[in-house]
Amino acid sequence: MIECKSFDKLPDDARAIREEVFVREQGFQVEFDDKDSISTHLVFYVDGVPTGTCRVFWDNQQQSYVIGRVAVRRAFRGNHYGTDLLRAAEKEVRKMEGKALALAAQVRVKAFYESLGYTASGEEFLDEFCPHVWMRKVL
Repeated sequence: MIECKSFDKLPDDARAIREEVFVREQGFQVEFDDKDSISTHLVFYVDGVPTGTCRVFWDNQQQSYVIGRVAVRRAFRGNHYGTDLLRAAEKEVRKMEGKALALAAQVRVKAFYESLGYTASGEEFLDEFCPHVWMRKVL
């Protein structure tokens, strides 16, 4: 069974996935920030096992909702769970009457977001050591 759950506070399952993917696998040092306290957190479960997560929040600087910290555990990649997770996040934003989304994509996975209708916007920038680019989508 596959399900996506929404949380108002950072759940332990989301924290564990982000630590596994961003800290241990990718080497990021600053994973948790003040955006976590204002976000809706989504966790994707397959047969009760937490497999992926992301967060959604309103950002005044971007003047839109932002999807962030999109992560799928390595053992579950290649099954389109990332696509399912993004679609669930978009659905969540529509429920909040959002009309557009932004996300800061790692450049190495830019094509994944483009395949879901996101368009790069602006110059590349570094988040810690990793090249990112802002991407946008109108819902």
